[in-house]
Amino acid sequence: MENVPAVARHQVFADFVATLRALGYSVWSDVVNCADYGVPQHRRRMVLLASLHGSLALPGPTHEYHRTVRDAIGGMRPIAAGGESPFDNLHTSSGLSTINLARIRASRPGGSCREWPAHLVADCHKVATGSSYPSVYGRMEWDKPAPSITTQCHGFGNGRFGHPSQDRAISLREAAILQGFPYTYRFIKPRESVQFSVIGRLIGNAVPVDLGRAIARSIVAHLSNLEASAE
Repeated sequence: MENVPAVARHQVFADFVATLRALGYSVWSDVVNCADYGVPQHRRRMVLLASLHGSLALPGPTHEYHRTVRDAIGGMRPIAAGGESPFDNLHTSSGLSTINLARIRASRPGGSCREWPAHLVADCHKVATGSSYPSVYGRMEWDKPAPSITTQCHGFGNGRFGHPSQDRAISLREAAILQGFPYTYRFIKPRESVQFSVIGRLIGNAVPVDLGRAIARSIVAHLSNLEASAE
């Protein structure tokens, strides 16, 4: 099970765990940072493992060094806002309006819209309720892990999804790589048209690949121990 960390605070989660244990399952759960398992993004997620055959747990962090945005996408071919690589139709970025192009040019990696000239700040961010969303219209930082890759990761205004140095949002391919997918992973057929919202959902809703790998290894180890004890 993978979900946002807040799920552990809900009574329905406690009831679910209690039901599993009442049925004889050994249950392990914890909130983990995906960066600890090789994913180049800070993404905290609740992981739950359960077995009828004894205790099991996700292993401790496998990566002391957190992979960065530069590690993951630093070698990608430059493209413009609204542009596309001639070699990969998924390496394409959303277009930017004139004002959003001015906004991203006024943004520094790791900064926020609070640092912009007043004429670039959206009206909704000038009121008190808008001050709690400083990360929208933000650029990623080269030498830190990316923020959580969401289903809206292809939009500059949807979070800190601006490219660290190019004046555009990250491309769908870059988002997929930051989620742990291989560079050559296909989400659509070669000649199929790219739909940002559809592919964005596939990428953002995915379990980060390296976290999934760590979970799979813990299950394989658990089953191997069962086989060894049965011999």
